[in-house]
Amino acid sequence: MVRTPLTPEERRRGERLGELLREARGGRSMVAVAASAGISAETLRKIETGRAPTPAFFTVAAVAGVLGLSMDDVMARCAPEPEPVAGPLAVSRPVPASGPLPGVLPAAGALPLTA
Repeated sequence: MVRTPLTPEERRRGERLGELLREARGGRSMVAVAASAGISAETLRKIETGRAPTPAFFTVAAVAGVLGLSMDDVMARCAPEPEPVAGPLAVSRPVPASGPLPGVLPAAGALPLTA
């Protein structure tokens, strides 16, 4: 089976996941945490070091559960970084006092404008 190469963002997300799990593990032994999660210490080592940047969902859920992390916490910490905005920002124009912009129909159910 040929695996599609990971994007740089997927690699960064794997690194963030590894950092989160290492921090949450604290002083606990990698072997003990892995055993409690039902995975090998080598698998946990690969996840923590970013060498397995896209582990299976149930593997992450098992480790997170052992470490007391909710999947919401994991998602929030590992979510993709926002893309930087390129180019100038759009500037909105105010709606003229006389009514809607020419050529723009009012939304269905909108109240008619009165002068």
